[in-house]
Amino acid sequence: MALALQQLINGLTLGAVYGLIAIGYTMVYGIIGMINFAHGDIYMVSAFIAVTVFTLLASFAISSVPLALVLVLIIAVLFTSVYGWAVERIAYRPLRGATRLAPLISAIGMSIFLQNMVQLTQGARVKPIPPVLVGGIDLMTVDGFTVRLAYTQILIVIVTVALMAGFTYLITKTSFGRQQRSCEQDRTMTALLGINVDRTISLTFMLGAALAAVAGVMVTVYYGVVDFFIGFVAGIKAFTAAVLGGIGSLPGAMLGGLLIGLIEAFWAAYLSAEYKDVATFSILILVLMFRPSGLLGRPEVEKV
Repeated sequence: MALALQQLINGLTLGAVYGLIAIGYTMVYGIIGMINFAHGDIYMVSAFIAVTVFTLLASFAISSVPLALVLVLIIAVLFTSVYGWAVERIAYRPLRGATRLAPLISAIGMSIFLQNMVQLTQGARVKPIPPVLVGGIDLMTVDGFTVRLAYTQILIVIVTVALMAGFTYLITKTSFGRQQRSCEQDRTMTALLGINVDRTISLTFMLGAALAAVAGVMVTVYYGVVDFFIGFVAGIKAFTAAVLGGIGSLPGAMLGGLLIGLIEAFWAAYLSAEYKDVATFSILILVLMFRPSGLLGRPEVEKV
């Protein structure tokens, strides 16, 4: 029971990170109908930005953990949003009228470019940082095994819930959200109604990159180590989470992320850690066999 509770906590924490990244995939797909395969590497870039800023703050003897976290989040979001804008401007906008395959190849090329850029500028070795937020709450002890809820896990869950609520409100209740939904339905008619489609799409890419930046900072604080390849693995799993929950659905992206985090945590604890990825993708295949639109997705209806 104690081990199951601990793995539940670990799985929800990991799933929250996947969910944040998956929302970025879902937002971009919802507005242009394409997957931004450079999104995982945007997350990786934000993790390296977090490591750099944490190191600089330590060199300036800034020891306040809340202040350091706020500064790192702000700087990472600002810089990563610029990367998100650049990806849309370079890899997507020139190819918006091309076949669907061209932007996909362009996005994969941008992903490879970001990986190699970070590898060349930061080196191929992992980048560790000292623990930023230490300690936690001991929930119970059974037969010498202590169930512990770390402060970093609490931080990740609180930030994820707050961002999920904020973005849900943004999409459903604000003028920008209405512009996004109109671009999703018909970009030509949206432009005729006076909405700046290019600006709406660019802002959507920037918001998705900002979510990836928050996820990158949280992972850096949680694990304390990053490398240039983490974006590929996390990006594939977050994309899987978005498809599992229903691509185009914000609650579905978060639900898919939480499910994948829980599957990985429990599979690694009770069966085999080496095959946790096999289990994740096998369950994805089963879900898509019986519900192709995902758990919360809606089948697309094409009007003639």
